[in-house]
Amino acid sequence: MCLADLEFDYINPYDTASRINKVMIPEFILQGILSLVLLFSGHWIMFLLSLPFVYYNYNVYQKRQHLIDVTEIFNHVYKEKKRRLIKLGCLVVFLFLSLFWMIWSVLEDE
Repeated sequence: MCLADLEFDYINPYDTASRINKVMIPEFILQGILSLVLLFSGHWIMFLLSLPFVYYNYNVYQKRQHLIDVTEIFNHVYKEKKRRLIKLGCLVVFLFLSLFWMIWSVLEDE
């Protein structure tokens, strides 16, 4: 949302960068914790499906591409929006798979 607001000049680049950079590390940590919970709870398929996402986050962090630079933000708005929409799509797929398997396991127990 911040990138769309920046694109239409509703918000300044500094506020956009600070808002996005503030949530990046907690997002990476939560994704890692979720993967560990899936591993330790025995949900092997979901764990294996989440591994590429965790690996991608790790690579982005190691290359220091997770932070948005205020001076370069306008040059990368389209790429950042595309990357974040793909990540959102992956998370929605994980949500639906989790809900499906949760419902399936309840129906299977009956």
